[in-house]
Amino acid sequence: MDLSDLMKNRPKMESCRGFRMWAFVLMCLMFQSGNGFYLPGSYPHKYGIGDELWVKVNSLTSIDTEMPFSYYSLPFCKPEGGVKDSAENLGELLVGDRIENSPYRFKMYSNESEIFLCQLEKLSGDQFKILKKRIDEMYQVNLLLDNLPAIRFTKKEDYLLRWTGYPVGIKIQDVYYLFNHLRFNVLVHKYEETNVARVMGTGDAAELIPTIGKEGSDKPGYMVVGFEVIPCSILHNADSVKGMKMYNKYPSPIKCDPSTVAMPMREGQPVTFSYEVTFEESDIKWPSRWDAYLKMEGAKVHWFSILNSLMVITFLAGIVLVIFLRTVRRDLTRYEELDKEAQAQMNEELSGWKLVVGDVFRAPTNSALLCILVGDGVQILGMAVVTILFAALGFMSPASRGTLITGMLFFYMILGVAAGYVAVRLWRTMGCGDKKGWISVAWKAACFFPGIAFFILTTLNFLLWGSHSTGAIPFSLFVILILLWFCISVPLTLIGGLFGARAPHAEYPVRTNQIPREIPKQKYPSWLMVLGAGTLPFGTLFIELFFIMSSIWMGRVYYVFGFLLIVLILLVVVCAEVSLVLTYMHLCVEDWRWWWKSFFASGSVAIYIFLYSINYLVFDLKNLNGPVSATLYLGYSLFMVLAIMLATGTVGFLSSFWFVYYLFSSVKLD
Repeated sequence: MDLSDLMKNRPKMESCRGFRMWAFVLMCLMFQSGNGFYLPGSYPHKYGIGDELWVKVNSLTSIDTEMPFSYYSLPFCKPEGGVKDSAENLGELLVGDRIENSPYRFKMYSNESEIFLCQLEKLSGDQFKILKKRIDEMYQVNLLLDNLPAIRFTKKEDYLLRWTGYPVGIKIQDVYYLFNHLRFNVLVHKYEETNVARVMGTGDAAELIPTIGKEGSDKPGYMVVGFEVIPCSILHNADSVKGMKMYNKYPSPIKCDPSTVAMPMREGQPVTFSYEVTFEESDIKWPSRWDAYLKMEGAKVHWFSILNSLMVITFLAGIVLVIFLRTVRRDLTRYEELDKEAQAQMNEELSGWKLVVGDVFRAPTNSALLCILVGDGVQILGMAVVTILFAALGFMSPASRGTLITGMLFFYMILGVAAGYVAVRLWRTMGCGDKKGWISVAWKAACFFPGIAFFILTTLNFLLWGSHSTGAIPFSLFVILILLWFCISVPLTLIGGLFGARAPHAEYPVRTNQIPREIPKQKYPSWLMVLGAGTLPFGTLFIELFFIMSSIWMGRVYYVFGFLLIVLILLVVVCAEVSLVLTYMHLCVEDWRWWWKSFFASGSVAIYIFLYSINYLVFDLKNLNGPVSATLYLGYSLFMVLAIMLATGTVGFLSSFWFVYYLFSSVKLD
């Protein structure tokens, strides 16, 4: 085959390569929707019989306060070598995770019982007070083994409920009981190299799995596939444990019955901690070990949400189709069939959108601010799409804590180029190609949304600092975030602005009159329609919004990113259609001030989301304690709502701009 044949076949080769790439992405999504899809590099850990396993502890959490605290802020047993922090990524620190070592030690496949951990000689007044407070606030202790959170099962009316972690204690008839004995059950699965290679991937991906030496290949190994905990309140004999060392066997049998409590807390009394562990071989394979945490509940509700959104889209698409095919096309066809003399006569008799042809592209008030908002909206929307797509493909699974937040920050900074480009190019378009002031627009686009976010987070952080919560962002991390902002995000936004300044601006298809046309008095305020338009996008989102809010504030794991990606696409389509229809309605009543209204027509969905957040606070988080917790909730909700307003408003504005440009570019006027 010669060079010319290769060149002829090149398009076919590229199309085949592109088809294979899309097929791979589709297969990834299909595998992700099923059980057991993990990316290469996230391989299991093989433990031999008798190998030590160490339990780690995470922050204490409560859905009643939404403020995490360090595990060792309570009088629990500490490791013999001292407390050591585990390496954490940026996302883990931002969400308040503080992973530390613990004294709980297991030996693989070795059942142990009545293990003495430590004894607190006297419960001081401050310790007694803080324990009572944490029990009243329903704080949960979160343990980790081989990256798996401890899970607790309870029965309620023949239903098996799953909880992560266990409560610090319980209050019964004004008496506080401490859970001072833990019964662990570790589920293990026999290590199979061939099975691991099959699960982890085929071809080159299998080469990423570390191989095990020949001398250890004949020894049986096990993988941790489940970690269950049962807390008990046991009244120990304080005198019998005097002089005992950690991990010694308790002198008398311990019967752990979770249905009874026997360790009432009193100030000045000693507290003894103990535990036991059993190992159970399970049929659960390593890739499916997260299924217990990720049981999809309400799958039908997700599909109902999508069908509901599709009905709204179909309804709006029908309206848009009528506007384009019947109204606009018919008017344009009639207008173009007339000769110049008849057109001039018809211009005097025109009504509706054709009368604002000389004002429709008149620059709006506060045009620089609009450009900044649209630029930031493009950045936020791009970040959301890319992050959710990667999460749907499995790159940001719940097993990798903090990767979702870290990924969002990374994509947001990189997409600063898009924000600067869109903001500056739109600014030049409004100014008819004038480059003056583009640096100021790009700089403000780089600082507007991050500046507001920084102000909100700093205010909330002072509240968390005052409460000594681990949810407070450390000062060193604040410095890192500021450096990322000004050393990466801002320069990339300015670079994008430079590209936007050099790119050709969009030339308007019609001339703008020097004197603005008077807008007829409307029967109803136009802003009333704009605010009402947000109900349609909210209707496509509110069902999925409940699951997202529950994962954030109720401690549940959200992982159905495939559904979320579909809902996001539907939301974008609905926002575009709503804004387009509303813009056409404004033009038909000779209102040429469509710029800001098209932005807020779809952006007004943020108002309804904020109202829904207040409703969620009142009815679903009714046990939320104290003004600090409520302020934290409303502050984070305000931050989320602002980001949604910018993203949805940008979609509405850009779709309306395209519609108006297309509509008036089809009109031929002298």
